[in-house]
Amino acid sequence: MPYLVREHLFIGNISDAAEILQHGSEEITHILSVLSSASISFFSEWRSGLVIPTKEIDKVYFGGNESEGNTADESNTSVSPKKLLYSLEFAGKDLKFVRMAVPLRDMENENLLDSLDVCLDFIEESRKKGSVLVHCFAGVSRSASIVAAYLMRSEQLSYEDAIQSLCQSCESVSPNDGFVDQLKMFEEMGFKVNRASPTYKRFHLKLLGECYNRGETIDASKFAEDPALPTKKLSSLVTDEPLSREACPTQAYRCKKCRRVVAVQDNVIDHVPGEGETAFGWSKRRSGRPFEKADDDECSSIFIEPLQWMKSVGEGALEGKLCCIHCEARLGYFNWSGIQCSCGSWITPAFQLHKSRVDVSTL
Repeated sequence: MPYLVREHLFIGNISDAAEILQHGSEEITHILSVLSSASISFFSEWRSGLVIPTKEIDKVYFGGNESEGNTADESNTSVSPKKLLYSLEFAGKDLKFVRMAVPLRDMENENLLDSLDVCLDFIEESRKKGSVLVHCFAGVSRSASIVAAYLMRSEQLSYEDAIQSLCQSCESVSPNDGFVDQLKMFEEMGFKVNRASPTYKRFHLKLLGECYNRGETIDASKFAEDPALPTKKLSSLVTDEPLSREACPTQAYRCKKCRRVVAVQDNVIDHVPGEGETAFGWSKRRSGRPFEKADDDECSSIFIEPLQWMKSVGEGALEGKLCCIHCEARLGYFNWSGIQCSCGSWITPAFQLHKSRVDVSTL
């Protein structure tokens, strides 16, 4: 039987979900399935002969809705260009349940953060219309992580308080260590997935590095946008002509030779000087000093996230020069295995701009 966590919110396992989908429920109206596959056929594979009627409502992929003719791989690689975000369907007895299925494996290197927004929004809307069951296979790690994140966001609880509260309803919950780290990042970001935050950027860069090391193809469309392109005034970014912007001024790094903008401050991945491989740790403070903008002055380089103008990176090389896409002047170096900064920190993966090759200005 599923466990009641809050009013109209239940947590359970695949057996609980199958029972409800087969025989109905007087309380539950919506189901959030967090399994390694979004397909309803997963239930048939789990229990031979089990058939659950469904009628598709929608399928949404990272980057947009591409329901028609899509052959996306559901494996959760953050860089897959056609990765399924979720599927939505009517399911079960008399097609009376609304089921959202999110493909997510119970592995420490799985990207939980990128699935949180849609899951938490689904839970919130489902509770307004009825009651929702959140389930994974065993009801221990994935579903617990999603429900804990929901409690964190809706009640402004720390991770520790949310998981403690959840344990009062279901003692067996235990998110894997990777999910725990990501939920703490979620707390640090203010109970939202802020893709512009340094915390998320470090996390995303770490995932890209792990994907590369596993031999997966890195899709350059998943790199950060070229900061010179969105203004539609490339000529003014190549020169020193002033730009009229409604947004607040931001620090920009320009190629010293041709003056093209190659990065802005939002692209910079700060690190703690001298802390080696722990420099890109997610937390606010390690054993050394915290992330501070002032620390940048101690380094001869800045490290940035991969950007779409980096042709050599997009071509799949392990390492190589970073050259300006406009004038081909050498700006720095990249290495998926890492580079040691002049301050002593080992940055992995690393996309390095030498300060001597760029000028700093304000946009």
